[in-house]
Amino acid sequence: MNTFEKLDLNENLIKGLKEQNITSPTEVQSLTIKDILDNKDLLVSAQTGSGKTLAYLLPMFEKIDTTKRETQVLILAPTHELVMQITEQAKILSKNSNMNVTAFSIIGEVNIQKQIKNIKTIKPHIVVGTCGRVLDLIKQKKLKAHTIKTIILDEVDSLLSGKNEEVVENIIKTTLRDRQLLGFSASLNENTISMCDYLMKDMKMIKTKDTLIINPNINHMYLYGDRREKFTLLRKSLASANPSRAIVFVNDEDSIEVITEKLNYHSYKAVCISGKMTKEDRKNALSAFRSGKVRILVSSDLSARGLDIVEVSHVFNLDFPPSKNEYIHRCGRSARGNRKGTAISIITNQNLSTIRDYRRDFKIDMKAVELKNGKFVEIDFDKMKKEARKKSKENEAKKEEKVSKNKKVDKYEHKKSTNNKFNKKK
Repeated sequence: MNTFEKLDLNENLIKGLKEQNITSPTEVQSLTIKDILDNKDLLVSAQTGSGKTLAYLLPMFEKIDTTKRETQVLILAPTHELVMQITEQAKILSKNSNMNVTAFSIIGEVNIQKQIKNIKTIKPHIVVGTCGRVLDLIKQKKLKAHTIKTIILDEVDSLLSGKNEEVVENIIKTTLRDRQLLGFSASLNENTISMCDYLMKDMKMIKTKDTLIINPNINHMYLYGDRREKFTLLRKSLASANPSRAIVFVNDEDSIEVITEKLNYHSYKAVCISGKMTKEDRKNALSAFRSGKVRILVSSDLSARGLDIVEVSHVFNLDFPPSKNEYIHRCGRSARGNRKGTAISIITNQNLSTIRDYRRDFKIDMKAVELKNGKFVEIDFDKMKKEARKKSKENEAKKEEKVSKNKKVDKYEHKKSTNNKFNKKK
């Protein structure tokens, strides 16, 4: 069995970890820390909740020269919430280990002049930020890029997609060529691998065991229903599961507030986070959820990316995730560390084939269930498919009947209109 001592971590850090009840390294920490200390460029894939943040923070604390008051580590993350979470973990580690390592967060929608003043005053060793604001401050020469020894891309697959890709590349180009580059994520696609291979020096890929892509401590279930039944199924599922904390995922940011209002109307204490909310409102919502004042958080994939709230026992997919990667990320919001969790998806006819694919690809048992007397009861998958097909045919028949009726009405109205015109002429 590996230990933190065998990974060449100093005694202060090990004592600091014990303050957080962390006594032995996780698989991803065991596989990466020595390579990071050896200044290698790594692309790392490991399941959610596996300790990726500490996998890069611990060696950074070893490498940072605290006698120099300058930024030596830059950590980029795709969302405000993840930035704040990483910063908080760095501060906890600094306090518990009595190491004078300073960390500061930089995000958009915050007064930039205040951030500039704080960077000048604090002179943080670690800067954690969203890529847009970080690039702004580098361009204004308020954040010194030439002192940065290591850049870490957390949720690298998200950072190297869409508009972010060019911004991240521009940030990396402002640093010295011998800097270290590390990428971490629960899932990797071909574009991410190709881009990292281009940006890194002799990229080394590290993957934890394939069987651990999805945390084995998560129980997977799904309920079938029509689109119009989805909210009712969610409401009844929440009553049946009685979660200590639950995140409800939706695909459309525009529906987040509506779903939250509906839940509150039905006496489920809920808050939401979305890209349309102010930083302060998002912070207050997360604070209420973390503290347990409310037990339900409604969010999209983007807003909840990387959230680490250990009390989350259940994840509900009100809308089925658009990709395998998102299913992994959503499920991983529960069962943090060694805890157990449950993922409940509410599906329609079009998701049935995807369920079959996920069962095969992730090697997981996704149980088909229905609600009976307020409890989840497992049902036969093939039986459910037959019922789904039957329901689909019934709906099609109803549509055809409606169309036929409308045609008859239209024909009658047309005939009536023609007769009226004829009578008027007479």
